[in-house]
Amino acid sequence: MPNALELSLILLLVAVLVVSLFRHWKLPAMLGYLCAGIVIGPYSLGIVPDIPQTRYLAEFGVVFLMFSIGLEFSLPKLHAMRKVVFGLGMAQVGLTVVGVVALGYLIQFFFPVSLKTAFVLAGAAAMSSTAIVSKLLSERLELDSPHGRQIMGILLFQDLAVVPLLIVIPALSEHAGHLTMTLSLAVVKAALVLGVMLVFGQRMMNRWMTFVARSRSQELFVLNVLLITLGLAWLTELAQLSLALGAFVAGILIAETQYRHQVEEDIKPFRDVLLGLFFVTTGMLLNPRVVVDHWAWVIALTVLPVLAKLVLITGLARLYGATTGTAMRTGLYLAQAGEFGFVLLANAGDGGYGLVPDPWLQTITASMLLSMLAAPFLIQYSNRIVLRFSSQEWMQKSLELHQVAQRSLASAKHVLICGFGRSGQHLARILDRENLHYVALDLDPDRIREATAAGDSVVFGDAAKRETLIAAGLLRASCVVVTFAEFKAAEKVLMAVRQLAPNVPVIVRTYDESDLERLTAAGATEVVPEILEGSLMLGSQALMILGVPVSRVVKQIRNIRESRYQMFRGVFKGIDDEQGTPENQLVRLHSLLVEPGANGVGRSLAELGVLERGVEVNAIRRRGIRGGDPSPETRLEAGDVLVLKGTPDALAAAESIILSKRGGASSL
Repeated sequence: MPNALELSLILLLVAVLVVSLFRHWKLPAMLGYLCAGIVIGPYSLGIVPDIPQTRYLAEFGVVFLMFSIGLEFSLPKLHAMRKVVFGLGMAQVGLTVVGVVALGYLIQFFFPVSLKTAFVLAGAAAMSSTAIVSKLLSERLELDSPHGRQIMGILLFQDLAVVPLLIVIPALSEHAGHLTMTLSLAVVKAALVLGVMLVFGQRMMNRWMTFVARSRSQELFVLNVLLITLGLAWLTELAQLSLALGAFVAGILIAETQYRHQVEEDIKPFRDVLLGLFFVTTGMLLNPRVVVDHWAWVIALTVLPVLAKLVLITGLARLYGATTGTAMRTGLYLAQAGEFGFVLLANAGDGGYGLVPDPWLQTITASMLLSMLAAPFLIQYSNRIVLRFSSQEWMQKSLELHQVAQRSLASAKHVLICGFGRSGQHLARILDRENLHYVALDLDPDRIREATAAGDSVVFGDAAKRETLIAAGLLRASCVVVTFAEFKAAEKVLMAVRQLAPNVPVIVRTYDESDLERLTAAGATEVVPEILEGSLMLGSQALMILGVPVSRVVKQIRNIRESRYQMFRGVFKGIDDEQGTPENQLVRLHSLLVEPGANGVGRSLAELGVLERGVEVNAIRRRGIRGGDPSPETRLEAGDVLVLKGTPDALAAAESIILSKRGGASSL
């Protein structure tokens, strides 16, 4: 039996290898973890035994997953999505549970299936994969689409439904005669624990988080988050409730503070790694021999639940007013099994409370895994499937294009606004003041309804689709403005516009300079980085208040813009930048002291070759005097402070060259 270090190394090695393959094949990493567990598990190669220590380690993955779900649990969000979450979501979970339990009651005369087992299986069947679906929705830019909003609402209720299920499953393991008492005691205990935590914790959490944040220590902040998460999980376990329930409460408490987004980013590495270990141990539960021996059951339990959930969710979505196409897409996206299904089965299996017999657990685990493997392909081909089976979808698309074309027919030399959020609406008001016509495309029906009622020229349409752009009068437009600051979405629009109308200028909004060059290379006429423009306006206002003539301020602004913000490229790195965000990959400034005896002393910048590695020397500070833009022939002296500009990797290479000792390597 391997020791703790050997066990960790084996799990990490296999996970890295298998997940790398799945990433290469563009499949979700979670499926790679499951397959890794199958390969190294006790029923296959037998490299890792199924021992309590492994399962307990993996349970921390569920703890951090539930913590992340708690962070998403906010009353304003629930209120905004209440019709979908507590209408469509509750109906889907409730009907799935009732249907599977009823089926278990009917077949108990032919198969040894208790109603307790049927209830656990019903809870697992009601779940869909939040990890797979949300990721694919984000990659396909469909989060704000009609079916995207319905899907996220249903997934949110499924995540919330896990909490009572985690409370009920331990109670079901008790003797039938004590079941009612045990369930009542569990509910009362959970209510008391949650009430105390939420009432008293809410008052203390914001003050405590502020106290820790004032230290401006990233390490302390992360340690504090771990303390809160694991501490509350420990308290709920002391109350004989699940670890995951305490982590969920911790997430809820922190979600109401201003540190929510920072915490979510900090906890993500721990959650992803430990959750990966959970899925590895889940895959270890699968016995391939049982699957081979019962292949017909595996296929049946893969296909039938997928079809049943597809029909149920599609029908419910139609009842709640969705079009046929939107309803079918919602059903196709949510038809597969989910990660919380594995959580419930792991708690209810022979390794947990013994509610699901091992042969059933093996077969059901295999079928759930197969359905999740099929999910990316169902989602990828969802549009084709919908168009194949829904004639109404063709009519709906034709109607949308007709409405777009009808709105743009009377316009020529108009501005085509892609996205009617805050920036799009501000632009529209500016154009209205100058009596310039525009046509705006957006995918939010509520926003479109309100804006149209107010007289704005906005229609429902996906700006990334060629037919929508043509219907919106792209060929007659004088300009296209992309107002959403998402690189992938903007790139899709740019590609479509350049193919259809290469001479139409395109202005693109972006967050910072990280995507400026790529958007320009993709065909953008102008790119407007929000942060740099904000800095430019801040500087211009300061100059005018200080008495600098307006003409000089305007000239400086024009020069900075014409140079594509070169003056603003690069910032000195600080503590606040260490967040793992894309900003950490931006061009940075770095001050470097040339020490006596360093390789760079007495040599010119050209001789050292640092300029050829993508590094610029913005200035040299020598004997307290700073000189800007030094020439490549400038020779360095001991005590010089160089202000270097470049990417983190290029800066590290340049520093190594300049500071290496005489006689050492002068290049990397």
